[in-house]
Amino acid sequence: MHFVDKIDLSSKKRYPDFRIKQLANHYFQHYSVNYEEWSDIPQEMGKKMQQDLLPEIVKIELQQFGDTDNLGKAQTVKNLLLLEDGNRIESVLMHYPDVYSEFSRVTLCLSTQVGCAMGCDFCATGKLGLKRNLTRAEIIEQVRLAFVDTQKQWGDQARLSNIVFMGMGEPTANLQNILDAVELITDDKVNGFGLSAKNITISTVGDVKGIKALAEDKHLFRLAISLHAATDDLRSKLMPMNKKYNVEQVLQAGYDYFQKKKRRVSIEYALIKDINDTGKQAQTLANKLNRQGQNWVHVNLIPLNEVPGSKWTASSKKQTEIFENILKEKGIPVTLRNSRGQDIDGACGQLANQKEKGKES
Repeated sequence: MHFVDKIDLSSKKRYPDFRIKQLANHYFQHYSVNYEEWSDIPQEMGKKMQQDLLPEIVKIELQQFGDTDNLGKAQTVKNLLLLEDGNRIESVLMHYPDVYSEFSRVTLCLSTQVGCAMGCDFCATGKLGLKRNLTRAEIIEQVRLAFVDTQKQWGDQARLSNIVFMGMGEPTANLQNILDAVELITDDKVNGFGLSAKNITISTVGDVKGIKALAEDKHLFRLAISLHAATDDLRSKLMPMNKKYNVEQVLQAGYDYFQKKKRRVSIEYALIKDINDTGKQAQTLANKLNRQGQNWVHVNLIPLNEVPGSKWTASSKKQTEIFENILKEKGIPVTLRNSRGQDIDGACGQLANQKEKGKES
């Protein structure tokens, strides 16, 4: 068992407490899992500790590089990750140069489940179905690998500063493991990566019970709600969760989260051609969001990352602008998000789907 799956790190009776602390320092502060790099631990003991406490539970099987800049450097790196039991998940690193700072920002999009049970019609991960939840250690390993990859790809001037739980899976369906992982992600002492919870976004398809649980948690996460339609009839066709929690219930839960945390909620809206990108949908969305005022929410419009074989296609540039302008005219803060990974298999679940089909053929 991986050592971070034990809440009390000092409970590893085979090793003295101070050795466990040394191991934690190497893992969380230097991102090292190689005993040969641990100069403060005798090599034979280090080798045994690595074997006992740091099994390779997540490894990079395949990397794709996209969004190349003018210097030929990829700004997006997508990882297909192989788990110890043979299952696969995906994570994505997105690099954002900052002309106003000597350091550039990197965001990690990570997975929380193998597959997903939500069955959203336009989502590649949903086609896999749910296989299992990820453990706390598997979530944490995605973060550690991201720190290593950030330095490898973009050097010491890049900082992994933001984490979004928007990869494969529905985060609120694996909430306890996520909250346990966040304790280690945010711990700024020995046993943690020291990132701020304010830079962590947790996304949900609209699980009202999960949103309420996040509102009660001590951390000041940013909440993102994947809405993708403003009316119940359309949203139920796109997202089965709407049959359990409708648009009004989801938006009310989001507003309650804002009231509790004083953190603006993000509404994620993937624009699908001739489906949810109409002026009527935009008007309805704006009216529903405005019922609670204009300061509690921000809409992220997302060009649909098309999945091969899907019947859905991305909205045209013209229709996207029309939709965006309607929201702005209604006073809704809105951002047209830069689409990352268009030149690679950018949508979460695509690579894992390809591997699954390869096994079946």
